[in-house]
Amino acid sequence: MNGVNEEQLLKDLKIYYDADADLNLLQNRKIAVIGYGSQGRAHALNAQDSGADVVVGLRKSSPRWKQAEEDGLEVMETAEAAKAGDMVVILTQDHLQPAIWKADIEPNMKDGDALVVAHGFNLNYGQIIPPENIDVVMIAPKSPGHTMRFQYEDGRGVPGLVAVFQDATGKAKEYALAYGKAVGCARAGIIETTIEEETETDLFGEQAVLCGGITELIRVAFETLVEAGYQPALAYFECLHEVKLITDLIYQGGITMMRYSVSDTAEYGDITRGKVVIDDATRERMRGILRDIQTGRFASEWINENMVNRPTFNTVVRKEKEHDIEIVGRRLRAMMPWIEEREVK
Repeated sequence: MNGVNEEQLLKDLKIYYDADADLNLLQNRKIAVIGYGSQGRAHALNAQDSGADVVVGLRKSSPRWKQAEEDGLEVMETAEAAKAGDMVVILTQDHLQPAIWKADIEPNMKDGDALVVAHGFNLNYGQIIPPENIDVVMIAPKSPGHTMRFQYEDGRGVPGLVAVFQDATGKAKEYALAYGKAVGCARAGIIETTIEEETETDLFGEQAVLCGGITELIRVAFETLVEAGYQPALAYFECLHEVKLITDLIYQGGITMMRYSVSDTAEYGDITRGKVVIDDATRERMRGILRDIQTGRFASEWINENMVNRPTFNTVVRKEKEHDIEIVGRRLRAMMPWIEEREVK
């Protein structure tokens, strides 16, 4: 890809900002946010603070019900919230959405309502099939929910993506951008995409790099040093702990800034040995992962795994929690009180 200029790389990029969105479009609409996890809380509070009429939809037994009320939000059971809402934003986990859609949301959608998602998985793979009389759009903030909320409170925003899956009213994109402005994304910029593109790139990034690729690279590197007789503690520091130092530099200024910031020895090792680890065979396996995503093979596998109560998922997750790197890490992180270690539930 070297040799392609900036104009060619960015020629199809469409970005929308606050000036491109009209919050007045939300004035006579009630926004029903379904789910109150990290994303749900940020969406609901940001939208309410932008002047939108917001209700949160939850199961009556949800432990989040009290939290939402304490945050100053109106809370209803999911079906009731969907019925009250003109714009229903579904922000529960992907595997829960189809059942919630079928039982509580779809029966309560009216002509001209809008369904909003933050990830296209269930639309792209046919797990949610909306009726033709509603708008279906995506606003996908590119950050965790807590970051989205903090940035909004500080007067900034996180970038987002917008896509129109179905335009029943002729104004689906305008409504989506208005919602994107309400949650703060238009402050930073909202990039136009499609449901298919967002879903496939998101899954690929998670599997090849952000989750699957990086965790396996860390574990294999740790195992290689330990098998060669080096102390597990040193292997942990070099192969896991210091990953944050490098990714923070890349996050701040790209690969070029990271290489500028490390030693020349480290940079030489990077440019001469990186392609030994990630070679043409790795590239071909990545292409295979992408093909599985594009054809729906991965989606079918994951949907079926959930249908049989996740036997593979649960077994592997339980086993890998006790990998040597996790045992060593727990001991070493106790030496570093500045690291906030929180159990993820």
